[in-house]
Amino acid sequence: MNTTGPAASRGLRLTPFRGLRYVPERVGSLAAVTSPPYDVVVRPDGLHHLESADPHNIVRLILPQAGTAAERHRQAADTLKRWLTEGVLAPDPEPVLYVYEQRAGDVLQRGVIGALALSPASEGIVLPHEDVMADVVEDRADLMRTAAAHLEPLLFSYAGDGGPGGATAVIERVAERLPLLTTTTEDGFSHRLWAVADPAERAEIESDLSRRQALIADGHHRWATYLRLQEEQSAPGPWDFGLVLLVDTARYPLRVRAIHRLLHRLPVAEALRALDGLFRVRHVDGPLPHALGVLADAAAEGNAFLLAGDGRFHLVDRPDARLLARTVPAGRPAAWRALDATVLHSTLLDDVWDIPDAPEHIAYIHDSAAAVEQAERHDATAVLMHPVREDAVRDLARQGVTMPRKSTSFGPKPATGLVLRSLDIS
Repeated sequence: MNTTGPAASRGLRLTPFRGLRYVPERVGSLAAVTSPPYDVVVRPDGLHHLESADPHNIVRLILPQAGTAAERHRQAADTLKRWLTEGVLAPDPEPVLYVYEQRAGDVLQRGVIGALALSPASEGIVLPHEDVMADVVEDRADLMRTAAAHLEPLLFSYAGDGGPGGATAVIERVAERLPLLTTTTEDGFSHRLWAVADPAERAEIESDLSRRQALIADGHHRWATYLRLQEEQSAPGPWDFGLVLLVDTARYPLRVRAIHRLLHRLPVAEALRALDGLFRVRHVDGPLPHALGVLADAAAEGNAFLLAGDGRFHLVDRPDARLLARTVPAGRPAAWRALDATVLHSTLLDDVWDIPDAPEHIAYIHDSAAAVEQAERHDATAVLMHPVREDAVRDLARQGVTMPRKSTSFGPKPATGLVLRSLDIS
């Protein structure tokens, strides 16, 4: 186990690296080779769509397709090596930090991508806010280990002080220059990437971040994977760092969205029967945006969920106080006990519906329309959630309290495929 890595500092330690990037002349377009993060791709439809967009789409690395996990991960590693040999991907000439911008309509987000020194939650430098699933960490660990690469940056947030210098000031200056790449993905977001090669600018970024702590906004499983793989190493090295995008939310506030549940083996009628006398259940008129608005109003008053899958919408709220007292674990902060995700997992899934938290029983879907469509197609139940406020997430994280897994979706998420990090290239 490596116990001599560089992470034991008081703040974030971000370092430059030689990014792997697509060679534009070797692919149809940069937009056609990008993908959302691996856990946002709605399989199988989204996977097939991305695979057909370009033969070199990054989804062939982050979600390879084969008969077994070992075959999938070996296939990804072989594909990565082949693309490097063929010049589809190439390393940048020198280690740099990268400024990354996403823009769509009135949404603008900028941050800095680098290799971040790893640190456990106990050090209070990187704050997780969600639990993770062991099987997902194991799968991602084997993929990263086999490919020897970080294939997509994690999304971290930190709070800058708005001063005239520091990381955000450098980012704003760099964004006035000609970018390394520009592309617009099919979701309407434009993406721009710049290299920060100037030592003085890098030092200004690194010095500022060394006084900050970060919240894991998106990427808990991959961060846990980084830490697991670091533990396997016998000496300091590239595995002591992980690929991340750091966004100053004092300048660019993140959007927080819910992650919905698809209960594969529970028809809506059965779900509703089990709720009789335990929750208030009301029919809500569509379309979906209107029903989600009703959910938002109800969530402002207490725990509330929207069930779908039978062609209708059902608002579930006002849980029985005695039921909550019996099913929600004690000994946690009141804010945690009152979370919709806590009540969903502790009360509904574990007790009322008795559904194991396993992939064959539950899917986690970011898009509400996709969750409803899949529920209706397969006679399942979609449980639509209302998002948690970012300040509530951060407050719990600072107390060392993690939320139930897949409780939130922060964004915009970085596009996968614009810059990768090889563990074999220094």
